[in-house]
Formats: sequence, structure tokens, C-alpha cells
Amino acid sequence: MTLTLQVAARVDEASGIAGLVLTDPQGRSLPSWAPGAHIDVHIDRVGQAPIVRQYSLCGDPADLSSYRIAVLREDDGEGGSLHLHDDVRPGQLVRVSSPRDLFGFELRDRMVFVAGGIGITPILPMVRAAEAAGVAWTLHYAGREPGTMAFGADLQRFGEHVRVYVSAAGQRMALPEIVAEAGTAPVYACGPERLLDALEEAAAAAGASLHVERFANANLVATEADHPFEVELSLTGVTMTVLPGESILDKVAEAGVPAPSSCRGGTCGTCETFVVEGEPDHRDAVLNAQEREESEVMMICVSRCKGTRLVLEL
Repeated sequence: MTLTLQVAARVDEASGIAGLVLTDPQGRSLPSWAPGAHIDVHIDRVGQAPIVRQYSLCGDPADLSSYRIAVLREDDGEGGSLHLHDDVRPGQLVRVSSPRDLFGFELRDRMVFVAGGIGITPILPMVRAAEAAGVAWTLHYAGREPGTMAFGADLQRFGEHVRVYVSAAGQRMALPEIVAEAGTAPVYACGPERLLDALEEAAAAAGASLHVERFANANLVATEADHPFEVELSLTGVTMTVLPGESILDKVAEAGVPAPSSCRGGTCGTCETFVVEGEPDHRDAVLNAQEREESEVMMICVSRCKGTRLVLEL
């Protein structure tokens, strides 16, 4: 579902990070969400095709009068963040999706959170939820320098629960030690690829419970060795051939079969599709190792087939 919301306020959360508060123009309550959820923001660009970008909700899930997002300015991006920074002002209307949740946040007696840079956005509501529930928790938060780290005032009130690492001061997270300290407590993390890759390695070595969300897809691979394969859509009876350089999602759309999609880069999870038969070649940043092994679903915007045939529930 697409919502048309109004920018009620804009706040500079840190250097290069714009905070936007979105409300319903008629004052109606917004769809509910849980910590870790995100929304798609549809960005119209003059003379160019619209783009869709995902932003984590960083407000209070109990307050359905508004959504709060934080946007990192990316000068070398496709223009989405630049538009939200330079052109969007209070009073303007924006189109967004209903909230979606890939994190699967669940409260436990003990919890550990790891955030790097703008990755604090989905973690902040989790921290608030853990504090409100009275569970034991710790947040490890890394950034380049204090002026670039968002939500300092929000986090300051949590005192020793929050451990800050400033890279400009030579401070680094000791990830193996953080994972060891977590023990059986789940670790929820979001941040740069290098941080998450190292954290996944440490968690795998320790057998720890790790939940991550990535803003970029590092699983895209060279396509020179791609081969054609057949896809059958079990619900509609359509069969198609996907050639090298083509995506399953595009072929499904060409066949006139409805399939939800958003990022088209394997990061948002919108195009998740059930696999009836066949062995997917997973190239997304959504599924974890166990989910890839089970292959019950796949992201058809970027993933392909290891064999010659897939049957999908579409």
C-alpha cells in the first residue's frame, strides 16, 4: 500500500544526516510497525525516472501520528538522498510504502546491539524497546567522529548501556570479544558492509545468534558465467526463459504477472517469492546462510538458477 504523507518537520540529526518527520495530511493514524521496520520512499526526479529508496523507521512504534526517518547524504549516489536533503522541506508531500520488517526483532532477557554510522537508525527503536521492557542490553555504536553520529542526545540518556567508538580517535570495536560477551544473547546489527562481514565471521566462529540488515548488496557477482534457465510460474501456468543479463523479475513483469518489487538490488526483500522446485542461485543481501540453504524463498530481482529450471509460486 502506498501512502501520501506530509513532511511535518526536518531536523539535522548530525553532519550530513537529515531527519524527516512524516505525518498524514488529514491527521489520521499511520499503519503500525515494529522496531527494525523500514519504508520505501518514492522519489520523483525532474527529467529522470523515479527511484525508490528504503529508510528505516527510527521513531517510536507506539506513536502512530508520525513516521521518523534519517537520510544520509550520499554525493556519489543516484540522487535520492540529495533530493531529500536539498529539495524536500516541511509542508511537502511524499509517497511512501507501508512499513515492512526484515529484521524480525524479538525481545529476550539479554540483548546486544551493534551499529555503525547510519546503521543506528533501525537499532534505535530496538534499544528503546529493550529499555522499556527492562531487559539487560548493550549497544556498541561506531562512527567516524562525534559530529557525524546521529541521535547522540537520544542515546546519552541510556548511560553505560551505550559504548561509543570514534574511528578518528583510533577506537575500534573488538568484534570477537563483543560476540563472546554476548554469549547466548541475540545480536542485532546494522552498518557498513565491512563491519557486518567481520561481525558475521566472528558470530559464525562462536556459534552466536546474529541478525543483520544491510543497506547495500555485496552478493552481486560477475555475470559472464550466467546461463539461460527456464522458469515456470505454478499459479498462472506461464513458462519463460531467462537469458544472461535478464532478471526473473523483469521477465515476470513482461509476462503480465503481478509481482511486488522495490529496490531491484536485492536489499529490501519486497520481491521475495516461494520456490516450488529447483535450486536458486541466491545473490541478495536479505537471506541468511540458513535461509539460503533451505531455499524456500528467493529474491527474484537479482537471484538466478544454479540448474536449468525453477518453479516459482507466482
